[in-house]
Amino acid sequence: MPQPLPPVSVLGLGMMGSALAAAFLKAGHPVTVWNRSAAKTGPLVAQGATPAQTLTDAVAASPLVIVCFTTNDNVADALAAVDLTGRTLVNLTNGTPAQARSLSTWAEKQGAAYIDGGIMAVPQMIATPAAYILYSGDEQAYETHRPTLAALAGTQWVGTDPGRAALHDLALLTGMYGMIMGVAQAFALIRTENIAATDFAEPLHAWLSAMLSGVVPGMAEAVDSGQHLTDVSSLGINQAAFANFIDTYDDQGVSPELFVPFQKLLDRSVAEGHAADGLSRLVDLLKK
Repeated sequence: MPQPLPPVSVLGLGMMGSALAAAFLKAGHPVTVWNRSAAKTGPLVAQGATPAQTLTDAVAASPLVIVCFTTNDNVADALAAVDLTGRTLVNLTNGTPAQARSLSTWAEKQGAAYIDGGIMAVPQMIATPAAYILYSGDEQAYETHRPTLAALAGTQWVGTDPGRAALHDLALLTGMYGMIMGVAQAFALIRTENIAATDFAEPLHAWLSAMLSGVVPGMAEAVDSGQHLTDVSSLGINQAAFANFIDTYDDQGVSPELFVPFQKLLDRSVAEGHAADGLSRLVDLLKK
């Protein structure tokens, strides 16, 4: 007969926490759930989860404890009075590298193994091939529980420094938000002439896809090698042309606030003697 799957406790049942608990249930794991507002346990209990009356009960129910709160500020406070001895705490709450390192130190003092995670998915993507989760921290605990964690999404180990998952998470999201800002500005600009955003979406998507596939690998090589000279599109050329963007935004009645900081960075790059370099030089200029 097949061996029963290990139990899991999930703390925090917002949209993401509920999706995580549902994925464990679907995979066949016994799941104990807890939420500050007990009413949120109802849908998961209907799927077979066991509701815990207290955090102490929830943690005691499983060797693997998944935490998915709104902010990291609540994690240590909520679990301060709970016995974590022998438990593996997997914190999937969005936070900073510094918070992850602090929580790891705190958890170890409580007798728990600590793993930090960065979820690269929205709740609807959990338990689909498109989702993956970055993990860092206690590698032995990660390897022990990796088969269980695989029920949620693809697993990617990024290092024993507990802050590495959060660092990778925020860096990937930085790229995403930068892209979204550009897309929002492009739609705002095209709409000033009553051109439908849906009509513009296809060429915009094709252009961004082509640029990203070509720019990202080349920029990465330049950043790592420190070789920024280019014969493609120099900072000097970009700086000279960028005023056209700001002027057009003003002329068309679109706020330039998202792009003014980029103009300032281009101006500084040329002023500091980097006019012949490619855009990869901006990575160095962004360092404080």
